[in-house]
Amino acid sequence: MSSTILHESIPPIPLATLAPAEVRNPFLTELGQRVRALRERRGMTRKALATEAQVSERHLANLEYGMGNVSVLVLQQIGAALESSLAEMLGDVTTRSAEWMLIRALLASRDEDTLRRVRLQIAQTLGADAAPHARIALIGLRGAGKTTLGKMLAEHLGVPFVEISRVIEEVAGCSTTELQALYGMNAYRRHERRALEDTIAKYAAAVISMPGGLVSDQGSFNLMLAQCTTVWLQAAPEDHMKRVIAQGDMRPMAASKEAMEDLKGILKGREAFYSKATFKLDTSAQNLDETFTLLCGLVNDHKHFNAYSFSCFMHKNA
Repeated sequence: MSSTILHESIPPIPLATLAPAEVRNPFLTELGQRVRALRERRGMTRKALATEAQVSERHLANLEYGMGNVSVLVLQQIGAALESSLAEMLGDVTTRSAEWMLIRALLASRDEDTLRRVRLQIAQTLGADAAPHARIALIGLRGAGKTTLGKMLAEHLGVPFVEISRVIEEVAGCSTTELQALYGMNAYRRHERRALEDTIAKYAAAVISMPGGLVSDQGSFNLMLAQCTTVWLQAAPEDHMKRVIAQGDMRPMAASKEAMEDLKGILKGREAFYSKATFKLDTSAQNLDETFTLLCGLVNDHKHFNAYSFSCFMHKNA
């Protein structure tokens, strides 16, 4: 879990001072919701994002509550007149070629199930999922049980256990906290991608604990989905918090109410990505031994984890 679950230095705008939702511009409201969702997916508080972006917390709060700079509405009006999206005018990656724009048009307004099938078909076409995956990636927020269950599963299968966070520290030569504080989140994401690539190249079979914020980089997340069989370890927010504190991290206690709300926001923001995992397992629903038994059952029943896969791995590493 990101270390930025902290108390906001300014309170949210009192609801009584906000214009009713039906009065606020729907586009600005949705824009604010998307900004907040992006922030929560990255595990950042409003204060942390305001500092990183060098804007005031009040300005960012206004944006998230649908009271942002109305000049964006002018661009929207011009785009409507041109029958073009804002993305087309601002020039995101899907506007750089005719093929990109045609693909985007084909995908517009499709439901989630259709988009998922298209994504998997694209991955197959590009050869991203050609080989069986004897790598098990455990994903989820800190406190879900990735380390505890990961070590148990690796020992059970006789394969290495790898924590990407530890690989990042080896690559960077400093702790992940220092890396983010000294060089920023973009540098952290670059090291995270390199750590993931190195791990995939090094291990044909392994149990890998992924950082909770990996979902913030779609490139890294796609790489993990393509090269690993994934298990989303879920837990109730209260269990996440309790387990983090049990690990000796007392920072959430600095502002327990605000920290819990931040945690719930992060879970909500990342849920759509975590749900792309091959399997999901609720670690709050039963005790550790029962959870481990269920996890072993998922792995043993999965087509990529057969005797052939692991016999090849053991022979290669004998």
